Amino acid sequence: MKIDILTLFPEMFSGVFGSSILKHAAEKGHVSYNVVDFRNYAQNKHRKVDDYPYGGGAGMVLMPQPVFDAVDELVKDQNSKPRVVLLCPQGERYTQKKAEQLAKEEHLILVCGHYEGFDERIREHLVTDEISIGDYVLTGGELGAMVIADSVTRLLPGVLGNETSAVTDSFSTGLLEHPHYTRPADFRGMKVPDVLLSGHHENIKKWRHEQSIERTKKRRPDLLND
Repeated sequence: MKIDILTLFPEMFSGVFGSSILKHAAEKGHVSYNVVDFRNYAQNKHRKVDDYPYGGGAGMVLMPQPVFDAVDELVKDQNSKPRVVLLCPQGERYTQKKAEQLAKEEHLILVCGHYEGFDERIREHLVTDEISIGDYVLTGGELGAMVIADSVTRLLPGVLGNETSAVTDSFSTGLLEHPHYTRPADFRGMKVPDVLLSGHHENIKKWRHEQSIERTKKRRPDLLND
């Protein structure tokens, strides 16, 4: 998979893409990251990418030209169209189901903005998806782009050491994940459930499923209603 990110602050991504699973995934060739400063596509000597909104109002609005030109450059040698994702508070709320959908694509372009918002023509004529990572407002779309890149990359074949890890994560099954325990079996009087020490795989599987249901009922009952 190829993931391009359009941003005004490319330096924000160096630590994220240079660490942990995202770094290893790129080194193994499962994914490539390309961070693009779309200010480089501005057609004025001051590299200005925003302007006052027509009709008045507070704040500045990102102009369409730099964003359109940046995307055109990224897709000029491609036969297929990528998914172009706009990170914005008005987008659909991001879910594991959406991550699984995006992980099937060969090319993602994530567009991050700042200021008051985007020129509406970017929404109407350029992007294929609008995504919000939650019901709150951030300074820009960069953190949302990092979240999407991370959640999508870990779903790609070969990225995780254990291929079943992503399949059994919370939300992937529609339930929250069951509790986990490791050594020691008795820590300060707090003991690991006997069933996990029994070696009986069917009983362990049943216990974990029951625990997932119980945990979901307590913490996220809305998931059981979906």
